[in-house]
Amino acid sequence: MSYDRYVAICNPLHYTTVMNKRFCASLASFCWAISLLQILPPMVILARFSCYTSYVINHFFCDIMPLIDLSCSDTSILQLLILTEGVLLSTFTPFLLTFISYVFIIIAIIRIQSRNGRSKAFYTCSSHLTVVSLHYSSLVCQYLTPIRTLKSNKILALFNTAIVPMLNPVIYSLKNKDVKSAVQRKIHYFITQTNYQ
Repeated sequence: MSYDRYVAICNPLHYTTVMNKRFCASLASFCWAISLLQILPPMVILARFSCYTSYVINHFFCDIMPLIDLSCSDTSILQLLILTEGVLLSTFTPFLLTFISYVFIIIAIIRIQSRNGRSKAFYTCSSHLTVVSLHYSSLVCQYLTPIRTLKSNKILALFNTAIVPMLNPVIYSLKNKDVKSAVQRKIHYFITQTNYQ
């Protein structure tokens, strides 16, 4: 998405030729392949563990961290692998690519001479930046913090798998003028109703 915003702002005349169906399918395939390759090594190591304290996973879904907590085998190498993959592949690399795209976007926005054009270009990116910030902050808190309790891990997992995806369409639809006016009318109605009471 950050590359899409980069092309839209930095090369707007070439947008339709660069972001064609074939290129978008290639980007999606690349992301799916990286995700599959990332999860395979921990799953192979986890499948070799033989001793588990329980067969009941106290979690919303079969996440790898609760499985590690249930294992009586030595999980230090698996935890190191997950931390390394989590830092390099899941967090740092996508963050770096997004950051580089937005550096070029900000440079392009600064070069726009009209104030209206700069605000319109920044407004184009604001929704994506909000979603990315929510997603990365929840991922870092869920997987890369050293002190985790089961309750906090469940709350963060719920936030990351349910709340952030639910907020996604809300955040993107707030750019729509009709949605904005409807939200403003509801807020105004709510304020006037509370003032009468």
